[in-house]
Amino acid sequence: MPQKILLLGSGELGKELVIALKRLGQYVIAVDAYDDAPAMQVADTREIIRMLDGDALDAVVAKHRPDLIVPEVEAIATERLYEYERQGYTVVPSAKAANFTMNRRLIRDLAAQELGLRTAQYRYAATEDGLRTAIAEIGMPRVVKPLMSSSGKGQSVIKSEADIAAAWAYSQQGRAGAGEIIVEAFVDFHTEITLLTVTQQNGPTLFCPAIEHRQERGDYQESWQPSGIAQADYDAACAMAEQVTSALGGAGIWGVEFFIADDGVYFSELSPRPHDTGMTTMATQN
Repeated sequence: MPQKILLLGSGELGKELVIALKRLGQYVIAVDAYDDAPAMQVADTREIIRMLDGDALDAVVAKHRPDLIVPEVEAIATERLYEYERQGYTVVPSAKAANFTMNRRLIRDLAAQELGLRTAQYRYAATEDGLRTAIAEIGMPRVVKPLMSSSGKGQSVIKSEADIAAAWAYSQQGRAGAGEIIVEAFVDFHTEITLLTVTQQNGPTLFCPAIEHRQERGDYQESWQPSGIAQADYDAACAMAEQVTSALGGAGIWGVEFFIADDGVYFSELSPRPHDTGMTTMATQN
């Protein structure tokens, strides 16, 4: 009996997921804000709603009663996912994971403040003046990222006072959408890795060999697995990844990103959607 899977977001990467699910004999409902989105083209059926409309999302869940709910994009009413879990639905990897990892404030504060992991210095800003204040506190150069974005959208590097206004304007445009931003210090790293981490419903957390990435002048070039990092750095990354994924709960595959510097390992990003990881931060760190 195939499972009924509700995919919230139907982009190109969602399409690849649907193709894989169909090969396994699953039934997929692809949801997005516009008709004929890529994943809809290969799904069993589709729903077109405004993704931030919680009531519309509720109606789709009630209509299809899926076995699994899989968030694929960041711009959805993630707070409703908690209610779906209370109703007995399974959110992959979990409602908390989807909510936290689609908002950089939540995941960064969890890692740095609650779990005490090493991260880049950071501040938040909700206005251009707030951005200027943050830069005055922690200096330049700085990386600016919208709190809710993916694939590098809305991100830029501030190297001088002249860059601030343009960086703020860009952070508020397009797919990233207007809103609060995070301002990060540069980490003087020599290697960036993604550690695919598998959390199980019943069993220990598993770690794949680290994936290393190379970029030149801010442009992604290639990735390979396994990375050539030292065993001690790999072990430290695994320990950090387990702390974060355990705090978020659920079962699934996570992409956990780290910077490897001369003074150790820094937590960078986490996504319950491994296809999002590995290039976002690299595009802004050089």
